[in-house]
Amino acid sequence: MGKEITSRSEDYSQWYIDLVKKADLAENSDVRGCMVIKPYGYSIWESMQQGLDKMFKATGHVNAYFPLFIPKSFLAKEASHVEGFAKECAIVTHYRLKNAEDGSGIIVDPDAKLEEELIVRPTSETVIWNSYKKWIQSYRDLPLLINQWANVVRWEMRTRLFLRTAEFLWQEGHTAHATAQEAEKETLLMLDTYADFAENYMAMPVVKGRKSEGEKFPGAVDTYCIEALMQDGKALQAGTSHFLGQNFAKAFDVQFTGKDGKLDYVWGTSWGASTRLIGGLIMAHSDDDGLIIPPKLAPIHVVIVPIFKSEEELARITEKVDVIASQLRKKGFSVKFDNRDTHKPGFKFAEYELKGVPVRLAIGPRDLENGTIEMARRDTKEKKVVSSDQVVDLIPPLLDEIQANIYQKALKFRESKTTKVDTYVDFKKILEEKGGFILAHWDGSKETEAAIKDETKATIRCIPLDAPEEDGKCIYSGKPSKRRVLFARAY
Repeated sequence: MGKEITSRSEDYSQWYIDLVKKADLAENSDVRGCMVIKPYGYSIWESMQQGLDKMFKATGHVNAYFPLFIPKSFLAKEASHVEGFAKECAIVTHYRLKNAEDGSGIIVDPDAKLEEELIVRPTSETVIWNSYKKWIQSYRDLPLLINQWANVVRWEMRTRLFLRTAEFLWQEGHTAHATAQEAEKETLLMLDTYADFAENYMAMPVVKGRKSEGEKFPGAVDTYCIEALMQDGKALQAGTSHFLGQNFAKAFDVQFTGKDGKLDYVWGTSWGASTRLIGGLIMAHSDDDGLIIPPKLAPIHVVIVPIFKSEEELARITEKVDVIASQLRKKGFSVKFDNRDTHKPGFKFAEYELKGVPVRLAIGPRDLENGTIEMARRDTKEKKVVSSDQVVDLIPPLLDEIQANIYQKALKFRESKTTKVDTYVDFKKILEEKGGFILAHWDGSKETEAAIKDETKATIRCIPLDAPEEDGKCIYSGKPSKRRVLFARAY
């Protein structure tokens, strides 16, 4: 099965497409620019949802749901916001269809034109802040900490499964606060939450940073992000958190009476992560034989493959496997026993390797006699024979070891692909020959940022929060700079 996947070294982009399709994660829809997320792919998203949702609720957030449709007038209230999304909006103009009089088929009823067009949400700040105006009257109503799990539509011309589609799934948090300090604290708290999830669940190391003026979210005062490095040396923005200041509160007239009795506008944040995380998971860890899924997100933790020639042998093996599987499930692990007689063990081994199941157990008649079982791990492909009575105790530490190993491998890769440069000549050379993250001085101007992007296709991914102050000169303009920023080509 692995031979059906193009190798990364041959064509990384095709490798990714092959892997998404062969591992049964998703497929292109007949609706242009959209995708069908298949059950196995959706189960990974469910694992991500569950992990993130627990983290959100642990920090005091609650879930709600807001309309898919946004009146056009709402979007127009915040000027920079509408400018940022105008080219990506899908618009509903009519509310009824009818049969054509000439019998040619169904047409839009021209008499059913909406008085005001509706935008299919590209993001929900406007419709949510319109509700907040009704919900917030006093400082007693604050803070308001709300998240929603939803779908959004951004009309993309060039799409790629999970990474960029016209419709995608995500979560978007929207919070309101009494002070700027509270809102800024919330913004950074959620940035830390995303980084924690990326590193401890996805086993994907990230750089936390602030976006440049040219890259920040439309309508935000400041945008913070986590940036991850994929195996082809390109960056992937894996989550964003925005300090909105009072921009949306003023646009929608959301005011509150403070403890001092004075009226003021509330301070806001928004933050989001999407199904693009699945694309990041694939590109950060997987190999030419298929997916490598960190155990904390794996839909199946352990697959057990019986090796048998007769129904009698299968029955004896099943009796032993039922005990092992039951004990593992009691420990909270997902176990699949693949007792199909329509496929040979070798086919099954390749299938679960392709699907990235962290641990595979194989057991046959001889193993039953010897009290043994073969245990193989997906990340290193190491195999060893262990006692079948001890295997249940061996699985939990092995899964922890696999989780840590996947992270360390990705971290070492990122370190090997992170380079400091001091000249534009070196910058372009590293970009072409090595790729990855480049730390370089920048003069802070939009003009320089745009020029570098136009000439090299590299963008400022972020200004790292841990970047130390150091005197330097911008690689492009030669003007003074106080810290290095992170450049890369990106998805």
